[in-house]
Amino acid sequence: MNSVVDQMQGREGLPTQATLLRRRDDLYVNDRLASVEARALSYLRAGVPVHLRGPAGTGKTTLALQIAASLGKPTVLLTGDGWLTAADLIGSDIGARRRHVVDNFVHSVRKTETEITDLWAENALTLAIAHGYTLVYDEFTRSPPRANNPLLMALEERAVVLPSRAGREIYLRAHPDFRAIFTSNPVDYAGVAAPQDALLDRMITFDLSVHDAETEAGVVAAKSGLDAQTCAAIVGIVRALRAEGVFRASASMRAAIMIARVVKAENIAVSQCDPRFIQLCADVLETTLATCAGRSDAASAA
Repeated sequence: MNSVVDQMQGREGLPTQATLLRRRDDLYVNDRLASVEARALSYLRAGVPVHLRGPAGTGKTTLALQIAASLGKPTVLLTGDGWLTAADLIGSDIGARRRHVVDNFVHSVRKTETEITDLWAENALTLAIAHGYTLVYDEFTRSPPRANNPLLMALEERAVVLPSRAGREIYLRAHPDFRAIFTSNPVDYAGVAAPQDALLDRMITFDLSVHDAETEAGVVAAKSGLDAQTCAAIVGIVRALRAEGVFRASASMRAAIMIARVVKAENIAVSQCDPRFIQLCADVLETTLATCAGRSDAASAA
């Protein structure tokens, strides 16, 4: 079970955008990861939003979904995007319904009544707030800061303002069970906008920097099914490349998981003497064969 779809339970009786998540039992957990999850859950139960921030491949989204599943409430998933607007969070008018009634009960009297009702479509934030669901907003800093403005009132005052066609503003108060979990990459990543200080001030942030070697090897083993010793060797190679700096984007824990899965599936030896392994490293890590082979000191640990 390695995807969010695998975690989804039946949606009977739920809106299309909401789903129930089940906790995964195939994840690697050590004292540090268990502590982060336990603290995040305690803050969320107290009504305080949680923000998981860290480089690519550190498991932010997986942890966010695991925490959401532990809350036991339906979850609404939203992914940040450069084209996102405030309407994608709170909803928008989608048209109007006209109702025309003609009363001719008395033959000599004709009574006509016309009623026009605006049609409103809820989106992720209003849906979660109205029904007490958990909002998981993944990579929220990839959305323009102005698109996230409705979150300021939602997290502080636990309400959102819904503009109407008639010019009135409708205040939607949050259900007591409404909770919010956010994830983001560091601001120096491509396509990431600096979030408003006022928004960060409304949530508790966990900085998930690159894990230690033992944690990475455990996660890779759990995700790939490869033995721990071989995974430790793969992680050693990836961490050596990551230390070079220029490989930060490609030498993530996710890259180590990919390598481990292929090694297991194709029965490849984790060794500098196996050209298939050298080529695999080059393909996954986007390096040249010479560069990958030049890391023989790291590969010799295999």
